[in-house]
Amino acid sequence: MSYILMTDSDSDMPYRLKVECDIPVVYMPYSLDGKEYFDDLGQTIDHKTYYDKMRAGAAPVTASLNEAAYLEIFEPIFAAGQDILFIAFSSKMSSTITAMRSALAELKEKYPERTYRVVDTLSISAPQTILVLKAHRMYKAGKSMDEIADWVEANYMKAQAWVTVDDLKYLKRGGRIKPVAAALGTMLNLKPIIIESRDGLMVSVDKVRGRHKAINYLAEKTRDNIDDPAEADAIIVHADDPEDAKLLKDRLLELVPALGDIPIENVGPVIGAHCGPGTLAICFFGKERPQ
Repeated sequence: MSYILMTDSDSDMPYRLKVECDIPVVYMPYSLDGKEYFDDLGQTIDHKTYYDKMRAGAAPVTASLNEAAYLEIFEPIFAAGQDILFIAFSSKMSSTITAMRSALAELKEKYPERTYRVVDTLSISAPQTILVLKAHRMYKAGKSMDEIADWVEANYMKAQAWVTVDDLKYLKRGGRIKPVAAALGTMLNLKPIIIESRDGLMVSVDKVRGRHKAINYLAEKTRDNIDDPAEADAIIVHADDPEDAKLLKDRLLELVPALGDIPIENVGPVIGAHCGPGTLAICFFGKERPQ
């Protein structure tokens, strides 16, 4: 192909799919215990180790790549005579897409014969992965860069995530809920229901009492928001809670048997840093996001 299809590690793409599909992934930085790492999809620090460190008191900090980093990543591709289609995570959660676009515009002046498209998916984690994998199928089928970019831009609102967290202290630590609300929610065993919104943010839309009810809620919302199970590409992601991920899968298949064998994957360091161990989500391609 005359162009490269790329994404970033905030997609939480499973490493095996990165390798199997040969999709270049830009690794995003974060700090843990005072040391900088790059999210290489669990290769340097496996996901269980990461969440065990959080349970022991570590407070990871996420960061953005700057323009210089993107120049270093992208210039060899342009220099080799290939264009770039980059399917990026939500611009509303980080400024990194601005640095990316600035780097590509600068390189365009140096390599005027080259071109690029950056698609802001207004997604993060598995909804982004679902869009990337759908784009990759089109890429393998020989579709042009513009055809794929136009399709993703026309359909990214159909990539949904329904999320719950297990411990409110991580949302409190990141300033996403107030300390009093966190204390009250913990006392009442309230579990927030969070979605990826139409604005590209993670927003709380409801709360239920208890983990079991939260799991049922996620399964029921999936049933209500899927159009065609064959096209849903559903993925369950969890932050070191495989048991509840399996419960969610079983409940989903009771409600929507046509979903088939739903893969269970890991929540990566970025979402995990803000939501904490025990985060659980069902992600799929269906109707447009409700809000």
